Amino acid sequence: MSEQERQQYVCELMKARRDVKSAKASGDEDAMQIARNAVNAAKIKLGERGPTWWDDDTDHNRQLVRNTPYADWWETH
Repeated sequence: MSEQERQQYVCELMKARRDVKSAKASGDEDAMQIARNAVNAAKIKLGERGPTWWDDDTDHNRQLVRNTPYADWWETH
């Protein structure tokens, strides 16, 4: 992704977050869902959500490093 694309997606994300805030303040549930969908879409474009880019598609979140396949690497860094 180019820096220009990244900046465009960041701008989309920030606008979507402002829209969430506005929808929350107004109590408009339809606008809230639209805004949250836009946040999700922008985060996927930025690589923050969606398919993983690494080889093993296992989620090791909320696990101690020593209990994952990365334990040896962690010990050396």
